Amino acid sequence: MRDQLEMTEVEMPLIRQLQGYGYTYLTGEEVDARKERRARTSLVFEKRLAKSLEKLNPWMTASNIDKVIGELTMITETDSFAANQLVYDKLFGHGVAVQQDLGTGKKNQTVVLFDFERLNNNDFLVVNQISYVNASDTIRPDVVLYINGLPLVVIECKSPKLKWDAQLPEGVRQFNRYQETHPKLFWYNQMLIVTSRDRARIGTIGSRPQHYGLWKDPYPFTLEEVGSDRPQDVLAAGVLRIEAVLDLMRNFIVYDGKVKKLARYQQYRAVNKAIDRIVMGERPDDRGGVVWHTQGSGKSLTMVYLAMKLRRVPSLENPMLVIVTDRQDLDNQITKTFKNCNFPNPTQASSVADLKEQLTKGPGTTVMTLIQKFQGTEEGGTGFPVLTKAENIIVMTDESHRSQYKGLALNMRKALPNATLIAFTGTPIDKKKRSTTAKFGAYIDKYTIEQAVEDGATVPILYESRLPQLQVKGETLDELFERVFYEFDEDGREKIKQKHVNEELILTAPDRMEQIALDIVKHFESHILVNGYKAQVVAVSRVAAMQYQKLIETYAAGKFESAVIFSSGHNDEEDLRLYHISKEEEKALIERFKQPYEVDKLSMLIVCDKLLTGFDAPIEQVMYLDRPLREHNLLQAIARTNRRYDENKKYGLIVDYFGVSRFLDQALTIFSSSDVRGALESIDEELPRLEQRNRTVMRFFDGLTKDQQEEAVLRLKDEDDRADFDQAYKRFAASMDKVMPSPKAEPHMADLKFAGLIRQLAKSRFAVDDGLDIADCGEKVRQLVHKYLEMKGIELRDPIHLLDSGFNEEVEKNVLPESKAAQMEHAIKKEISVKIKEDEVFYTKISVRLEELLNRFKERQLTIDELLKEYQQLRDELVEKEAGKTQSGLSKEQEPYFNKFMEMYEGQREETELKDWAVEVHHYFQKRVMSIPDWKSKLDFRRKLNADLKILLLKKTKSMDDANMLTGYFSALAETQF
Repeated sequence: MRDQLEMTEVEMPLIRQLQGYGYTYLTGEEVDARKERRARTSLVFEKRLAKSLEKLNPWMTASNIDKVIGELTMITETDSFAANQLVYDKLFGHGVAVQQDLGTGKKNQTVVLFDFERLNNNDFLVVNQISYVNASDTIRPDVVLYINGLPLVVIECKSPKLKWDAQLPEGVRQFNRYQETHPKLFWYNQMLIVTSRDRARIGTIGSRPQHYGLWKDPYPFTLEEVGSDRPQDVLAAGVLRIEAVLDLMRNFIVYDGKVKKLARYQQYRAVNKAIDRIVMGERPDDRGGVVWHTQGSGKSLTMVYLAMKLRRVPSLENPMLVIVTDRQDLDNQITKTFKNCNFPNPTQASSVADLKEQLTKGPGTTVMTLIQKFQGTEEGGTGFPVLTKAENIIVMTDESHRSQYKGLALNMRKALPNATLIAFTGTPIDKKKRSTTAKFGAYIDKYTIEQAVEDGATVPILYESRLPQLQVKGETLDELFERVFYEFDEDGREKIKQKHVNEELILTAPDRMEQIALDIVKHFESHILVNGYKAQVVAVSRVAAMQYQKLIETYAAGKFESAVIFSSGHNDEEDLRLYHISKEEEKALIERFKQPYEVDKLSMLIVCDKLLTGFDAPIEQVMYLDRPLREHNLLQAIARTNRRYDENKKYGLIVDYFGVSRFLDQALTIFSSSDVRGALESIDEELPRLEQRNRTVMRFFDGLTKDQQEEAVLRLKDEDDRADFDQAYKRFAASMDKVMPSPKAEPHMADLKFAGLIRQLAKSRFAVDDGLDIADCGEKVRQLVHKYLEMKGIELRDPIHLLDSGFNEEVEKNVLPESKAAQMEHAIKKEISVKIKEDEVFYTKISVRLEELLNRFKERQLTIDELLKEYQQLRDELVEKEAGKTQSGLSKEQEPYFNKFMEMYEGQREETELKDWAVEVHHYFQKRVMSIPDWKSKLDFRRKLNADLKILLLKKTKSMDDANMLTGYFSALAETQF
C-alpha cells in the first residue's frame, strides 16, 4: 500500500511543477490504455519515438525510422554500464546514421534525435506509476521522464514520514534493486533523482549513495523566481526545466573510466555563465574572467564541461582551445582528465617549437601546454611572435594566481592577441600588485571554501598547533657567539648572526627534529593511520626532508613506509643525490601513496615544495607543517587534505610545528571574510558541539546511575531507540575524535566510556547486526572504550547464535526476565532476517507469530513467563528447521518450494500433487545450474532458464500471472540455494 503523504506531498507537487515547465503528464494506466508502447515489457515508447524521428527528420523513410528504433532498442552489450555508455554515445555523442538517398546518391545521413535549438520541437512527457514487466520481476518507479519516447530520467519519491536520514538512502537502494532486475531501463538513463521534497539529490547509474549530489542553485533563476526554497523544487527548477535537462545531458555528462559523472550545480552555473560572457562580449577583454572554485571542488572537470560546450556554440565556429598550466604534474593531470573523459584529440605541446606549430592549426584544435613553453628569444631578440589573430580562441589557465603575471604570460598574450582568457583558480590573489581579476577580468563565478564544505564537496580542515618549546642549553646565544667568534668585533658577530642564524638553522636543530619526528609518528599512528588514511610532511629544506625521512623510518619501526620527493639539483652533494629519482619513479611513488594502506604501506610523503599544489590524493587526511608558507601557497597546501575519500573521512587536519597560523591570518585577509570563512577550524570550535552531543547521548539514560548497566541496556531494547542512540553515539564519538587528546576532552571521558560500554552490551545482548559498529568512530576512541571495558572486568562475549547449543545457558545469565525475553526476541529476529531468503513462506509465518506474541504481551494477555515459554517454542521450531527436520517429509532444500505452492494452492490442490511439483521444480534447477558455477552472471542463460521454468509452471498452474510470479520467486530462491 502506497504512503499517501508520498503521493500528495512529494510526487504530485513534482509532477505539477514539471507540467508548468511544458511536460505532458500521463499515468502508467493511461500509457497502457493509449498503447504508447508495444508491450508491457517495452521500456521505450516506440510510437512517440517514431513520431519524433519523423518530425525532426522529415526526409527519413518509414523503413529507416524502424531501423533507428531497432538500433536504440536492441543493444547487444550484456554489461549495464557499457550499454549505458553505448546508448549515450548514440543519443548525445557520435549519433546514429542511416543510409538514404537525398538526391545525390545513397549516403550515410546523420539522424537528429533531439532538437537542441528549438526545444519545443521535442516531446517532453512525465509518467508516474508505470509498470515494467520482465521474467525476473515487475517494478513500478514513482516518476519517469520520457523525452522523444526515451526514458531518460527515473525519480524515486520517499515519504516525509520516513526517518529523515533514511529517506534518500532507501531511494538509492531501490534504484540498485531496479538495476538488478530491469537492467534495460538503465540503458537509457541519464539522471537518477531521489527526493522527499525536503531532501533531494541527483546521481547517475552506478553512483554510490555519497556521490548523489545536491542541486542548490536553480540558475539562471533565483529562489524568488522559483517561488520556493524546498530542495525538490530547487532541483527540479535547476535540472528538469526543458531548457536545462537536454543541455545537462548533452554537455555536462562524462564517462571517466568506469564512473559516469554529471556536473554539480556550481560547475553547470560556471560553464553557462562563462559561455554567456564569451558570446556576449564585444571585445576579448570583455569576454574573459575568473572562475574561482575552491580547491577540491572539481575545477578540472569544469574545464572539460566548458570545453565540450564551447565546441557546440555555433557563433564560435568550433574554437581553438588552449589549456595552460605552470607545472608538469598539473599539465599531465588535466590532459589525463580530458582523455579519460573521451574529449576528442587533446594534444600536449612537447616543446616550444611544437607549441608554435599547434597554435597555428586553427579551429577545432585543443592544445595543452605549460606556460613555460611561451618562451621567446631573450637578450635583444624578437620575443614570442604573433601566431594568430583569430578571435575564436579560448585560453583556459589553471591556478592562474601563480603564473600569469610575468614575461611568459606577456608572450602568451602577444602570440594570441585576440584570444579570450578564462582563469580557473582555487585561491585567487586580490592584492593590487598581483590581481587575478585585473589580469583576466571580473569574476564569472565563485564557489567558496564554506560552500564546498556545506555541500559535502570537500571536508572541513581542522587546525592543531603543536609548537615545540626550544631554548639554548646552558649559555645564551650571545655568549656562545662571543666564545666561538672571539676574533671578530661586535659588528662582525652581528653580521654573522644575520646571515647564518636563520629560520632553517633553527628548524633543523637535531634535538628539535628528533622531538618532532617522534611526535609525528606517534600522532600519525594513533590518529590517522589507524583509520586508514595517509599524510604529508612539509620540511623547510631538502636536507631537512631527507633528515626527517631517516628519523621517521627509525621511529615507525616498519609499521608504515615513508618517501622523500623533492626537485633535484645539478650541484647537489652526495647525500642529496641518493634521493634523486626519475619522473617515472616519482609517479610510481605517488600512485603507491594513493593506494589503501592494506594494498601499500607507503603512508607518508615528505616534501619541501613539491606536491603542495595541484596534488590530488583523497586518502591524505593530515599535513604536518614545519616550514613557513604564506598567502595562496599556504591555502593551496592545506587544501591537500580536504578531498572526500570515504564516508568516515569527516575532516582534514593541519598539524602545525612552525606557527603558520600568523601567516594564515595574512592569507585570509586577501579575500573577504565571507569568502574564506571555514578555511580552518580551531579544535576549540568543536567543544560546544561536543557538549551538546554528550547531552544528547546521556538523555537515553535519564534517571539511571552508571552502576545500573542492565537497566541501561534495556533502554535500548526497542530497535528504533537503538538506531537513534547509535546515531547520537557516533556523533558524540566523532566530536571526541576531533578534540582528543586535548585535555579539554577530559570532562566528557566518563560519559563516552559508559555509553560505549552500554552500546557494546546492547549489541551482545540482542544479537542483531544492525550497524552498531564502532570502527567508523576513530580507532583511538575504540581503543579507549576497549581499555575501559577491560578495566571494568566486563567479559566481552560475541553475540551467540540462536541455534547454538549454549543459547539457553547464555540467556539464563540475565537476571531480569525482561532481559531474557529481549535477548530471545532479538535472536529470533536475527535468525529470521538471515534465513528468510532460504524459505520466505516459513520464516514469514514465524515472524508473524513473533509479532502476535509481542502484541499479546503488550496487551497483558500473556505474562512474562508465558511469553518466554512461547519464545522457546519458536526457537525449537527454528532449530528443527535448521537441522533438516521438515514438516512435509521432503528434503530441507525441497521444502521451500512446497511451502510456496501450499501458500497459494492449499485447499485447491492435493498436498501430494504440490509435493510432486516442489520436487520437480527443485530438480529442474539442480539439473540445469549445478554444473555452471557462474550461472548467476550469465544473463542469456538466466533468461532461457526463466523462460523454460515459466512454461513448466504454466502447464501446472494454468495461470500466466501465477506462472510469472512463481518464476520470479523460485529464481530468487535458486540463487540462494545454488
